[in-house]
Amino acid sequence: METPVDRVPLAERIEQLLSVQGPLSIVAAGDPVLRAGTEPYDGQLGPALLARFVDALRITMRAAPGVGLAAPQVGVGLRIAVIEDPAPVPEEVRLARGRVPQPFRVLVNPVYEPVGTGRAAFFEGCLSVPGYQAVVARAAEVRLTGQDEHGRALDEVFTGWPARIVQHETDHLDGTLYLDRAEPRSLSSHRAALEHWSQPTPERAARALGFDLP
Repeated sequence: METPVDRVPLAERIEQLLSVQGPLSIVAAGDPVLRAGTEPYDGQLGPALLARFVDALRITMRAAPGVGLAAPQVGVGLRIAVIEDPAPVPEEVRLARGRVPQPFRVLVNPVYEPVGTGRAAFFEGCLSVPGYQAVVARAAEVRLTGQDEHGRALDEVFTGWPARIVQHETDHLDGTLYLDRAEPRSLSSHRAALEHWSQPTPERAARALGFDLP
Protein backbone atom coordinates (compact mmCIF):
# COMPACT_ATOMS: atom_id res chain seq x y z
CA MET A 1 0.00 0.00 0.00
CA GLU A 2 1.39 3.40 -0.94
CA THR A 3 1.73 5.89 1.89
CA PRO A 4 1.95 9.71 1.73
CA VAL A 5 5.69 9.38 2.39
CA ASP A 6 6.07 7.13 -0.69
CA ARG A 7 4.58 9.88 -2.87
CA VAL A 8 7.22 12.44 -1.86
CA PRO A 9 10.00 12.64 -4.49
CA LEU A 10 13.08 10.66 -3.43
CA ALA A 11 15.48 13.61 -3.40
CA GLU A 12 13.05 15.61 -1.28
CA ARG A 13 12.65 12.74 1.18
CA ILE A 14 16.41 12.47 1.58
CA GLU A 15 16.72 16.22 2.08
CA GLN A 16 14.18 15.87 4.88
CA LEU A 17 16.12 12.92 6.32
CA LEU A 18 19.35 14.91 6.32
CA SER A 19 17.80 17.97 7.92
CA VAL A 20 18.45 16.50 11.37
CA GLN A 21 22.03 16.80 12.58
CA GLY A 22 23.91 13.73 13.76
CA PRO A 23 23.37 10.01 13.08
CA LEU A 24 20.24 8.90 11.28
CA SER A 25 17.70 6.58 12.89
CA ILE A 26 18.28 2.91 12.03
CA VAL A 27 15.23 0.98 10.89
CA ALA A 28 14.50 -2.21 12.84
CA ALA A 29 13.37 -5.59 11.51
CA GLY A 30 9.65 -5.60 10.77
CA ASP A 31 9.71 -2.37 8.80
CA PRO A 32 8.65 -3.09 5.17
CA VAL A 33 11.54 -1.03 3.75
CA LEU A 34 13.94 -3.79 4.83
CA ARG A 35 12.03 -6.33 2.73
CA ALA A 36 11.07 -4.30 -0.33
CA GLY A 37 14.36 -4.51 -2.24
CA THR A 38 15.96 -1.42 -3.70
CA GLU A 39 15.97 0.75 -6.79
CA PRO A 40 19.29 0.87 -8.70
CA TYR A 41 21.07 4.17 -8.26
CA ASP A 42 21.10 6.11 -11.53
CA GLY A 43 21.77 9.70 -10.53
CA GLN A 44 18.50 10.25 -8.67
CA LEU A 45 20.19 12.38 -6.01
CA GLY A 46 22.76 14.34 -7.95
CA PRO A 47 26.43 14.46 -6.88
CA ALA A 48 26.08 16.94 -4.00
CA LEU A 49 23.08 15.25 -2.38
CA LEU A 50 24.63 11.82 -2.88
CA ALA A 51 27.80 12.99 -1.11
CA ARG A 52 25.74 14.29 1.82
CA PHE A 53 23.78 11.05 2.01
CA VAL A 54 26.96 8.96 1.93
CA ASP A 55 28.42 11.11 4.71
CA ALA A 56 25.28 10.55 6.79
CA LEU A 57 25.56 6.79 6.27
CA ARG A 58 29.19 6.91 7.41
CA ILE A 59 28.35 8.94 10.52
CA THR A 60 25.47 6.61 11.38
CA MET A 61 27.52 3.44 10.83
CA ARG A 62 30.36 4.68 13.01
CA ALA A 63 28.04 5.91 15.76
CA ALA A 64 26.13 2.61 15.97
CA PRO A 65 28.88 1.23 15.81
CA GLY A 66 28.93 -1.16 12.88
CA VAL A 67 31.11 -2.31 9.99
CA GLY A 68 28.52 -1.70 7.29
CA LEU A 69 25.23 0.05 6.65
CA ALA A 70 22.82 -0.18 3.74
CA ALA A 71 20.47 2.57 2.59
CA PRO A 72 17.29 0.61 3.49
CA GLN A 73 18.50 0.54 7.10
CA VAL A 74 17.87 4.28 7.25
CA GLY A 75 14.61 3.99 5.33
CA VAL A 76 15.89 4.68 1.80
CA GLY A 77 15.21 2.15 -0.95
CA LEU A 78 18.30 2.86 -3.04
CA ARG A 79 20.98 0.33 -3.95
CA ILE A 80 23.74 1.99 -1.92
CA ALA A 81 25.73 0.72 1.06
CA VAL A 82 28.86 1.69 2.96
CA ILE A 83 31.42 -0.51 4.69
CA GLU A 84 34.39 0.09 6.99
CA ASP A 85 36.13 -2.19 9.46
CA PRO A 86 39.11 -1.16 11.60
CA ALA A 87 39.18 -4.82 12.78
CA PRO A 88 40.30 -4.21 16.39
CA VAL A 89 40.38 -7.92 17.27
CA PRO A 90 42.88 -10.29 18.94
CA GLU A 91 45.30 -12.13 16.70
CA GLU A 92 43.60 -15.51 17.19
CA VAL A 93 40.29 -14.02 16.07
CA ARG A 94 41.92 -12.36 13.07
CA LEU A 95 43.46 -15.65 11.98
CA ALA A 96 40.33 -17.76 12.56
CA ARG A 97 37.94 -15.37 10.84
CA GLY A 98 40.19 -13.76 8.26
CA ARG A 99 39.27 -10.38 9.70
CA VAL A 100 41.54 -7.68 8.34
CA PRO A 101 41.04 -3.89 8.29
CA GLN A 102 38.88 -2.47 5.53
CA PRO A 103 38.98 1.23 4.59
CA PHE A 104 35.78 3.21 4.27
CA ARG A 105 34.19 2.61 0.90
CA VAL A 106 30.89 3.17 -0.84
CA LEU A 107 29.14 0.40 -2.76
CA VAL A 108 26.74 1.58 -5.46
CA ASN A 109 24.61 -1.04 -7.24
CA PRO A 110 26.72 -3.88 -5.82
CA VAL A 111 26.26 -7.51 -6.86
CA TYR A 112 28.27 -10.44 -5.54
CA GLU A 113 28.87 -13.98 -6.70
CA PRO A 114 30.72 -16.81 -4.91
CA VAL A 115 34.24 -17.65 -5.99
CA GLY A 116 34.68 -21.39 -5.61
CA THR A 117 32.65 -23.61 -3.28
CA GLY A 118 34.24 -22.79 0.09
CA ARG A 119 31.93 -21.73 2.89
CA ALA A 120 32.56 -20.37 6.37
CA ALA A 121 30.18 -20.09 9.32
CA PHE A 122 30.42 -17.54 12.13
CA PHE A 123 28.19 -15.62 14.49
CA GLU A 124 26.85 -12.50 12.82
CA GLY A 125 24.75 -9.57 13.99
CA CYS A 126 22.88 -6.69 12.41
CA LEU A 127 22.13 -3.11 13.40
CA SER A 128 18.54 -3.65 12.28
CA VAL A 129 18.16 -6.71 14.55
CA PRO A 130 19.51 -5.25 17.78
CA GLY A 131 20.40 -7.48 20.70
CA TYR A 132 20.91 -10.78 18.87
CA GLN A 133 23.45 -12.83 16.94
CA ALA A 134 23.23 -16.07 14.97
CA VAL A 135 25.56 -18.30 12.99
CA VAL A 136 25.43 -17.75 9.24
CA ALA A 137 27.23 -19.89 6.66
CA ARG A 138 28.39 -17.75 3.75
CA ALA A 139 30.67 -18.03 0.75
CA ALA A 140 34.27 -17.79 1.94
CA GLU A 141 35.25 -15.78 -1.13
CA VAL A 142 33.15 -13.56 -3.38
CA ARG A 143 33.57 -11.34 -6.38
CA LEU A 144 31.87 -7.98 -5.93
CA THR A 145 30.99 -5.77 -8.89
CA GLY A 146 29.31 -2.37 -9.01
CA GLN A 147 30.44 1.24 -8.78
CA ASP A 148 31.73 3.66 -6.18
CA GLU A 149 30.11 7.00 -5.34
CA HIS A 150 31.92 8.65 -8.26
CA GLY A 151 30.64 6.15 -10.81
CA ARG A 152 33.95 4.32 -11.10
CA ALA A 153 33.67 0.57 -11.68
CA LEU A 154 34.26 -1.82 -8.79
CA ASP A 155 35.39 -5.37 -9.53
CA GLU A 156 37.10 -6.91 -6.54
CA VAL A 157 37.48 -10.29 -4.85
CA PHE A 158 36.91 -10.36 -1.08
CA THR A 159 37.83 -13.20 1.27
CA GLY A 160 37.38 -13.91 4.96
CA TRP A 161 35.50 -11.39 7.09
CA PRO A 162 35.44 -8.68 4.39
CA ALA A 163 33.60 -11.16 2.15
CA ARG A 164 31.03 -11.63 4.92
CA ILE A 165 30.54 -7.88 5.28
CA VAL A 166 29.91 -7.26 1.58
CA GLN A 167 27.50 -10.21 1.40
CA HIS A 168 25.59 -8.99 4.46
CA GLU A 169 25.24 -5.43 3.16
CA THR A 170 24.41 -6.43 -0.42
CA ASP A 171 21.77 -8.82 0.91
CA HIS A 172 20.11 -5.84 2.61
CA LEU A 173 19.71 -4.25 -0.83
CA ASP A 174 17.82 -7.36 -1.98
CA GLY A 175 15.46 -7.33 0.99
CA THR A 176 17.29 -10.16 2.78
CA LEU A 177 18.23 -10.13 6.47
CA TYR A 178 20.99 -12.27 7.91
CA LEU A 179 18.35 -14.17 9.89
CA ASP A 180 17.02 -15.55 6.61
CA ARG A 181 20.34 -17.37 6.14
CA ALA A 182 21.07 -18.16 9.80
CA GLU A 183 21.03 -21.46 11.68
CA PRO A 184 17.85 -20.99 13.79
CA ARG A 185 19.17 -23.01 16.73
CA SER A 186 22.19 -20.71 17.01
CA LEU A 187 20.16 -17.57 17.71
CA SER A 188 21.60 -15.97 20.85
CA SER A 189 21.23 -12.71 22.69
CA HIS A 190 24.34 -10.54 22.73
CA ARG A 191 24.69 -11.33 26.42
CA ALA A 192 24.46 -15.09 25.91
CA ALA A 193 26.88 -14.93 22.99
CA LEU A 194 29.37 -13.01 25.12
CA GLU A 195 29.01 -15.39 28.06
CA HIS A 196 29.03 -18.67 26.14
CA TRP A 197 30.16 -18.25 22.52
CA SER A 198 32.98 -15.72 22.49
CA GLN A 199 35.42 -18.25 20.99
CA PRO A 200 36.93 -17.35 17.59
CA THR A 201 34.88 -20.08 15.86
CA PRO A 202 31.34 -21.42 16.48
CA GLU A 203 32.26 -25.14 16.81
CA ARG A 204 31.49 -25.23 20.53
CA ALA A 205 28.15 -23.47 19.99
CA ALA A 206 27.24 -25.95 17.25
CA ARG A 207 27.83 -28.90 19.57
CA ALA A 208 25.99 -27.37 22.52
CA LEU A 209 23.02 -25.90 20.63
CA GLY A 210 22.64 -28.70 18.08
CA PHE A 211 23.24 -27.33 14.60
CA ASP A 212 25.53 -28.28 11.74
CA LEU A 213 28.44 -26.35 10.30
CA PRO A 214 29.59 -26.55 6.68
